[in-house]
Amino acid sequence: MTKPVLFGTLPGGREVFSHSLRNARGMGVSFIDYGGVITRVMAPDRDGIHGNIVLGMSTVEDYAKKSPYFGALVGRYANRIARGRFTLNGRTYHLPVNNGENSLHGGTDNFSHKLWEVTEKGESAATLRLSSPDGDNGYPGRLDVEVTYTLTEDNALRLDYRAVTDAPTVLNLTNHSYFNLAGEGSGSALDQYVTINADHYTPANHQHIPTGEIAPVEGTPMDFRKLTRIADRIREGVEQLSLAGGYDHNFVLNRSGGLHLAAAAYDPGSGRTLTVETDQPGVQFYTGNKLDGTLMGSGGRLYRQGDGYAFETQHFPDSPNHPEFPSTVLNPGEVFTSTTIWRFGTDR
Repeated sequence: MTKPVLFGTLPGGREVFSHSLRNARGMGVSFIDYGGVITRVMAPDRDGIHGNIVLGMSTVEDYAKKSPYFGALVGRYANRIARGRFTLNGRTYHLPVNNGENSLHGGTDNFSHKLWEVTEKGESAATLRLSSPDGDNGYPGRLDVEVTYTLTEDNALRLDYRAVTDAPTVLNLTNHSYFNLAGEGSGSALDQYVTINADHYTPANHQHIPTGEIAPVEGTPMDFRKLTRIADRIREGVEQLSLAGGYDHNFVLNRSGGLHLAAAAYDPGSGRTLTVETDQPGVQFYTGNKLDGTLMGSGGRLYRQGDGYAFETQHFPDSPNHPEFPSTVLNPGEVFTSTTIWRFGTDR
């Protein structure tokens, strides 16, 4: 079993450790207990050469102060809640706003800024736990969360989520890793190819809040039902791309029950492939539109717009304010469970 390594120290003296997972095929994954951040995914290319394919920072200080959720576990509510408020069982709850007028990824002191407890650790799997008290960032109920990372022998990383509450609340959990299958710090990822298993998406307004419409992707730049180069349509003059500065949209997945295909990606240069499976109803496809060359990545190179992309498996943004969307309510006595699997391969 690989022992944890000191990664850094937070203000107040709390130590942050890096943990490593490895399988028999030589693939490795590293994460830190701060935010549950996945810092490295060492995946082989078509020639068997391993390289890190996720964006990240080099210090815990940068993760705490600068990171745009690189590799982090986010919650209680991934994505946005309009105006930082929602009503549940006749009571209105107010959340901290940290994205214009809206609450993003759970608010200011969200799960990505918490020190998670690593309760179980083996060669290829680890479990992280976090207890969020009643009223944390304005959310009702004590929430106990458990996330298990498992690196399988067929080069897949499985993310299993589990949560319980002692009072009615809303919940939307995801991991916010940014991928670049050509390698971290290699430059633009927009020449890579993506497919998303969705006939519909949720259009958003200028604040990235869903309008409530479930719109067809047919005939729009949102149609990724066939493998498509990201760059092919990202500059098309349509309002949705203009408002987001690229892709930053929730796709309504075609589901057949249980785990289903959400998305896939391919880099012709390295031959690396990624397949995303989930049991969630949506996935947010984000092309790193806010990366502006001011952040230095873990490999010592500056990140610019389009240098990575995220597939955030999720329920829909602002669902607590849209009763027509799948419910995100979790009640006492219920157990929230969810699974996302990232499968890594090559074109060989």
